[in-house]
Amino acid sequence: MNDILLAGRPADVCLRLPEPVDRGTLRRLVDAAQDRLAAAGLRPGGAAALRLPPSLAYVVNLLATWRIGAQAILLDHRLTDHEVDRALRRLTPQVVVAPVRTGGGALRIFVDVTDGVTPYADRPAVSGHAVIQLSSGSTGPSKVIGRTAADLVAEVHRYTRIDGVARPGERIILLPSMVHVLGLVGGLLYGLHAGVELVPPQRLGGDAILAAIAAQDTPATVLGVPFHIGLLTSTRPAGPLPQLRRMTTGGELVPAAVARAFTDRYGVPLGNMYGMTEVGVIGTDLSGRHRPAIAPAPGIEVRASGGELLVSCPASPYVGLSDPTRWADGWLHTRDAGSVDPETGLVTVAGRLDSQVSVGGLKVDLTEVETTVAELPGVGAAVVVWDDGITAYVQPDGPLTEEALDALLAERLAGYKRPRTLRLLDRLPRTTTGKLVRSATALRDAAS
Repeated sequence: MNDILLAGRPADVCLRLPEPVDRGTLRRLVDAAQDRLAAAGLRPGGAAALRLPPSLAYVVNLLATWRIGAQAILLDHRLTDHEVDRALRRLTPQVVVAPVRTGGGALRIFVDVTDGVTPYADRPAVSGHAVIQLSSGSTGPSKVIGRTAADLVAEVHRYTRIDGVARPGERIILLPSMVHVLGLVGGLLYGLHAGVELVPPQRLGGDAILAAIAAQDTPATVLGVPFHIGLLTSTRPAGPLPQLRRMTTGGELVPAAVARAFTDRYGVPLGNMYGMTEVGVIGTDLSGRHRPAIAPAPGIEVRASGGELLVSCPASPYVGLSDPTRWADGWLHTRDAGSVDPETGLVTVAGRLDSQVSVGGLKVDLTEVETTVAELPGVGAAVVVWDDGITAYVQPDGPLTEEALDALLAERLAGYKRPRTLRLLDRLPRTTTGKLVRSATALRDAAS
């Protein structure tokens, strides 16, 4: 794994935090971390749990773990102690790496971390995977997902064949967390392999993102999720940004109105990327030409069966017993509704499969209702679920009442499609990756 990540000239800058970190420095830091991990008890075939915020320490310990030949268990630093303890008891790593001291402020994307290594269990890893991740849990409990070194290498090479990704000598303005698949593979691993400089902004804000783009003359691609589009769309650039080539977003589908607002403001494409923790990138439309459809990524097969999208996946990605309703016979069930155009092969994702409900014998797609609500004036974000009827949870972006919202919906949706219940929340609950939570129970609790 490290052979494809740390190759290149020692003087080449690979990270800018904001001080530049060249490959020679990164290799020396990885060497030192490898010694610390081994001294604490990490062995080939074992596992290290990394409970670190985005930081140079995270990058160094991840690469050192792989160099030892051990499994990296990635625990989002925002998880509670209870969630972490439950994961550690199940996955029994040999060591746990966590911060001893953290500096830089809550809004920093990358922080200064002094890490500590603690022995945990003298056992081999629970599986032969190179990395263990916990799914975001936007619709329910997190799943434990493993990916092999060969699988990660294949995905990194897949990125090199996607039209529109950043190329050697360019920059990725990295916004998503590297604990999760988009930031991990599409940002960190691809950038290290391809010679693309990774530049996390100093702070999570529109002005800081624009400052990172403008700081150097080389072309820049912004990599983020829909939340970050909102930050940029609400920020007015101080002047031209000739360095900005495009923004690529993963995660939830981006409403057409949001995409138009971004391209109108910046004059560059807003690319879409569709993927899952289980397999990484599935399809892309980095030019915005096919919106809302995407083209399957190189080497990925996608088919539709019974209205559900299935993705080729040679082995079950789940750690433990494999659920045949999620993976069987080389195909992963995405639980997303969609279709594949037989002529072009383009894939259209229509939202979650469980978003199809029946109201008075009439079929209603909750994704359609949610998109309509989200595009209304005064709405910052929205989630529509079935909770003994169609229920819309709305985060206002300005003055808004339930009565005004209902009147706007009456103009746009047939009566049987309109939400029976409207709930306005100051802030909708989100997962650690920034995705909107779609659990009816969690939304109900947030509203109360």
